[in-house]
Amino acid sequence: MKIDLHIHTTASDGRLTPEEVVRIAAKQGLSVIAITDHDSLAGIEPALLAAESIPSLRVIPGLEINTDTPNDEVHILGYFIDYRNKGLKQTLERLRNSRETRARKIVAKLGELGIDIAWHRVLELSGGGSVGRPHIALAMFERGYIPSFQEAFIKYIGRQGPAYVKRERLSPQEAAKLVVKAGGLPVLAHPANIDAIEELLVELKEAGLVGLEAYYNGYRRKTIDGLVSLAAKHGLITSGGSDFHGLGGDNEAPLGGIDVPFDCAERLIAMAERHSQKVIR
Repeated sequence: MKIDLHIHTTASDGRLTPEEVVRIAAKQGLSVIAITDHDSLAGIEPALLAAESIPSLRVIPGLEINTDTPNDEVHILGYFIDYRNKGLKQTLERLRNSRETRARKIVAKLGELGIDIAWHRVLELSGGGSVGRPHIALAMFERGYIPSFQEAFIKYIGRQGPAYVKRERLSPQEAAKLVVKAGGLPVLAHPANIDAIEELLVELKEAGLVGLEAYYNGYRRKTIDGLVSLAAKHGLITSGGSDFHGLGGDNEAPLGGIDVPFDCAERLIAMAERHSQKVIR
């Protein structure tokens, strides 16, 4: 029983459409997947519709919200969200607009560094979805400015890079509360390198956090075991996934390529069902 609870599509910075993701997931024998695009809900409904004819595959509606702390970037996954929630849609639209403004500034900064990429090409690579730094990185790679996709972040557009630009973000606590308000279950994404994580977990639990991502691309057994223990200590469930974008390269795990215990999905689904029953009552 294979699962993948962290997947991106063309609705944000992935290369495959929601329908393509569903088709590949079914072909590879996955039984549960979650669509978790950055600050976007646009991939959820197409994925759900595509999965209607595939009884062996369950699609969990989700998203990933990029947030900031004073010293770090923290991502919050939201599972079983109400993707029609007006308040959530309005907030995400504001964040996406902020992404585009930031992306334009990054392209301008790159130009000052002698790296000339066309804004219209960045938009084309986004496929009409939320514009992100990966689209800029792909444009740089296409033009031969970098030898690999990852090099863009390492040398230019990562947090310490000369072309990095901040954008409007929520705090992790605000993002968790936003997910809860939209009927969802917030989970802390790829937390292994977050500073002062225990202090953050306490604050996030107060905001409604229910889990953390323990199974993730590049995590070795020692890291996974440590995160599983940390989750148990704080009364959280564990989650996991590939963080699949379809961009290729040596550092990306394939769809369903991370060994995530099936009980991660079972516990998440059971929690969502209990939450739904409370709302109905």
